[in-house]
Amino acid sequence: MDRAQKEKLVDELGQIFQSSGVVVVAHYAGITVAQMQDLRAQMREVGGSVRVAKNKLAKIALEGKPSEKMGELLTGMTVIAYSEDPVAAAKVSEAYSKSNDKFVILGGAMGDTILDATGVKAVAAMPSRDELIAQIVSCIGAPASNIAGAIGAPASNIAGILSSIEDRAAA
Repeated sequence: MDRAQKEKLVDELGQIFQSSGVVVVAHYAGITVAQMQDLRAQMREVGGSVRVAKNKLAKIALEGKPSEKMGELLTGMTVIAYSEDPVAAAKVSEAYSKSNDKFVILGGAMGDTILDATGVKAVAAMPSRDELIAQIVSCIGAPASNIAGAIGAPASNIAGILSSIEDRAAA
């Protein structure tokens, strides 16, 4: 890799570290190509991505960024998983580490907050943006359906009373 390619890679990594909602750093020694492709596919499904980069170049890219202290995690064979959604990459990484013991989460960053492995696990336990939106919509929709049910209930009660009166009169 020549100098121009390295500079381009450093710029790309800098954009990743600055614009991502969450960045997860993990060791991947011993993972096969097929397993790595599976991880990339799972990450793509949630709008995230996986990147393998030289630690030295990643540390250069971190200089001056809010998550600069994350550079301490970049030792050995590391992979960077990231997503715009603040929890998507953490969820996929955590789930993948449970199914593959060779994928070891070291930590990561969420904005200027540096996370250790337990911090990434805590972020993974949080609901994603889509789940939060669904919960908010259901909370907003619930009162409307309760009102509609309350308005419709007296009419159905009256209809039930009238039908029972008719049944008694017919008998």
